[in-house]
Amino acid sequence: QVQLVESGGGLVQPGGSLRLSCAASERFFSINAMGWYRQAPGKERELVATITRGGTTNYADSMKGRFTIFRDIAKNTLYLQMNSLKPEDTAVYYCNAVLVVAGTREYHYWGQGTQVTVSS
Repeated sequence: QVQLVESGGGLVQPGGSLRLSCAASERFFSINAMGWYRQAPGKERELVATITRGGTTNYADSMKGRFTIFRDIAKNTLYLQMNSLKPEDTAVYYCNAVLVVAGTREYHYWGQGTQVTVSS
């Protein structure tokens, strides 16, 4: 029920910055939480950062201090600002939206992903 479209990926040198965007088809008040995940070649998908409807953020340890998740409520758009990028940050980044039903059951929706490559 929730459509997500990511953009902003690309090639960047180590130490550089990128900002990813995720446009949602639903207003943020209808979504319990949103987040960014990534998957590198040969590895499983991992959490990058999340933000709740109330604005509480959470980051994976390796991203904390370098990445920032934030939103533009009026535009129904989620962002991930990535600074001090490292080669190990290279991955496909996915936008995620979560709807919670009855306080326990979660429904996840995903975007198509955007490639981030950090290389000299």
